[in-house]
Amino acid sequence: MSIAALRREYMGESLNETDVAAEPFTQFQRWFDEVLRAELPTPNAMTLATVAADGMPSARIVLLKGIDHNGFVFYTSYHSRKGRELTVNPRAALVFYWNELEREVRIEGAVEKVSAAESDEYFASRPLGSRHAAIASPQSEVVASRAMLETRFAAAADDHGDTAPRPAHWGGYRLLPVAVEFWQGRPNRLHDRLLYTRTADRWTISRLAP
Repeated sequence: MSIAALRREYMGESLNETDVAAEPFTQFQRWFDEVLRAELPTPNAMTLATVAADGMPSARIVLLKGIDHNGFVFYTSYHSRKGRELTVNPRAALVFYWNELEREVRIEGAVEKVSAAESDEYFASRPLGSRHAAIASPQSEVVASRAMLETRFAAAADDHGDTAPRPAHWGGYRLLPVAVEFWQGRPNRLHDRLLYTRTADRWTISRLAP
């Protein structure tokens, strides 16, 4: 079968302006709770898109680790490619796609670092091996071999043992949304798309054509 012939029919329930929350954080939490109830794999996986100083975009999957009425939180090395790109262009986009529920959420906005205290608290909650890996890995840099990484990991484990404090180059970011779109698959490709846009402290909801 050709790639062009791959298709599916969407049969999702409707998404109406009268049924959604007045602001996107509550609406996102409603949908996310449904994802959790559906027991979908890796429900907090999201695509993070950033842009380099020369205008080249890049995207990768990261994990959502927090949400509140300020924004969406994820963690990484500040020295990674995404970290470097967010330093020169502190704006980004997120995409969640839950195939089984025929739903997508797209989020755009500015990005800021979370506080050191927040990063410390989250880092301390990670499995010990993940903490050692964060200390050992020169994320996004070219490395000579897998063996070199394993050597660095073993050294980090030997040096830090069960303590493994958060390295200064690793921490969290919070995306502060100015636009959030909720997409619901519908029959005949007449999908429902509701866009929340922020002006000052007010959210406006608009319907977009599919």
